[in-house]
Amino acid sequence: MLPDPKKTYIISEIGVNHNGSIALAKKLVDEASNAGVDAVKFQTYKTENVLSSKDVKKTPYQTRDSSTSQYDMLKKLELSSKEFAEIKKHTEKKGVEFMSTACDLDSVDILENIGVNIYKIASAEIINKPLVAKVAKTGKPILLSTGMATMDEIERTINYIKDINNKIVLYLLHCTTSYPTVYSEVNMNLLKTLQERFSLPIGYSDHTIGIEVSLMAVAQGAKIIEKHFTLDRAMDGPDHFASIEPDELKTLVKSIRNIEQSFGKSQKMITKEEKINIEYMRRSIHLARDVKKGQEIRLNDISFTRPYDGIEIWEYDDFIGRKINKNKSKGKPLLYEDF
Repeated sequence: MLPDPKKTYIISEIGVNHNGSIALAKKLVDEASNAGVDAVKFQTYKTENVLSSKDVKKTPYQTRDSSTSQYDMLKKLELSSKEFAEIKKHTEKKGVEFMSTACDLDSVDILENIGVNIYKIASAEIINKPLVAKVAKTGKPILLSTGMATMDEIERTINYIKDINNKIVLYLLHCTTSYPTVYSEVNMNLLKTLQERFSLPIGYSDHTIGIEVSLMAVAQGAKIIEKHFTLDRAMDGPDHFASIEPDELKTLVKSIRNIEQSFGKSQKMITKEEKINIEYMRRSIHLARDVKKGQEIRLNDISFTRPYDGIEIWEYDDFIGRKINKNKSKGKPLLYEDF
């Protein structure tokens, strides 16, 4: 299922928040589906292919996990090909797209074997030429995240993908790779810069706390929103603390759909509801006192009051000094046919 260009494609990033449990993974899929997302995304990897040794240190944000090393942490969060196939089947029953980030070459094979439709290339892998090549050669749509990358690196990877397959559908995700991302480092103005430079559909991978920045991205034109999701931010694991919970995800989806409806058209229009309100909210010229036939209308004879059932106020000075052709009482609208 490709993203619909007419709406925002909302991805619930489960990542490794399943904590290595297929039951928890399915529960997260259920909650994401209930919230109305378009897709759920996981991370597929083999720990030995990601780390050079068991001694690789955890990143600062990963220290929130109770594991003693990055190897132990990744190993306990690693899911097998069979488990991913089961999760994908469950996801499809829920009417949601299954996606995953392929973090190594073997994982591309795993995802191909279970039949994914869309790939995500993580920010850290934008310089991983062999991985980028293998994903591109599948010919399937790619979401390319751009955290930690320079504009030249982004351009290099885009060109490389296009050289492999110039018909591939490519989406570019603005991202700041920090957990959580502080507001001063979001740099949302970059969205339009990326779109103008690369002429690709743009999205936003959100690592901030809360949902405000995702909504800001949609208002700025992002067509894809990816947001980390958990059942409980207090759970043990590296990503839970920077994720949103089920009620927040529901609010995010609902708010994005509201924003989509609010874009409207580029032309100024008077809506159906506005047309109804014109009569009640605009003012027109009314008489401030009783007047007699043949009397010249002076400024103190009229008032500018609601409803909008008389001559428009903009024209009031055209009627000052003109004689009225009938008796009219205070409060009545002044009409063209009265002169």
